[in-house]
Amino acid sequence: MPKPVTVEGEHTLDLWQGAWIAALATGVFVWGLIFYAVIKFRRRHDDEVPVQTRYNLPLEIFYTIFPIIMVIVFFDHTISTQNAVLNDPDVKPQNTIYVVGQQWQWTFNYPDEVEDDNGDPVNVYEVGTGSDIPTLVLPVNETTRFELRSPDVIHDFGVPGFLIKMDVMPGQENHYQVTPKTIGTYAGKCYELCGVYHSRMIFEVSVVSRADYDKYLQGQYDAGNVSDEPICGGKFADTQAGLEESDEEAGICS
Repeated sequence: MPKPVTVEGEHTLDLWQGAWIAALATGVFVWGLIFYAVIKFRRRHDDEVPVQTRYNLPLEIFYTIFPIIMVIVFFDHTISTQNAVLNDPDVKPQNTIYVVGQQWQWTFNYPDEVEDDNGDPVNVYEVGTGSDIPTLVLPVNETTRFELRSPDVIHDFGVPGFLIKMDVMPGQENHYQVTPKTIGTYAGKCYELCGVYHSRMIFEVSVVSRADYDKYLQGQYDAGNVSDEPICGGKFADTQAGLEESDEEAGICS
């Protein structure tokens, strides 16, 4: 398992490790019972028949109830981890990024992060192409919520260091949140076979300080990568199932 670089990834790692520990402990216990029965009740002489036990009510109750308890415990820990990763009510996102997966690259929108000359908040973005790998920029020690959108087919947005990936589906608004702990550069990609150039859907994640994050956003604004609303990818990604016709024509991913 990759070392988690986010706070939420630690929850995922704890769940994964806990599940394996519980599974191995159960396996050792069951193997112990099997070997005990094989040795204890084995046939010792050719003319000897071991005691034949047809029912053991306490044991049958145990191996019926105990797995149910295990499932309940696993379910509880899974839901707790899911809530921490998808939408922890105790952790309010400080930033929201609209991630758009389109055939065959990624677009990253940063709505309301920069103000225009009139002081109104606007959206800045970076669009990747087959020959230009985009960079997703995140501020360190801040919670960022990813709103996942697709204008064409199902993609899958994931970064190994985040210990989570999620489908990006047309017409469905998926999301999760991360809180990066360490400044650095990480690799990301599409985990869903989405067409002939699926292998080109790679990107980089750059975790930076708040000052460098603000500098990057201002740089996108100065470069003219600005819109009123999040966009659905490059100029060819102009439709998305589930949006109003007016939004489809404008290429808006809201």
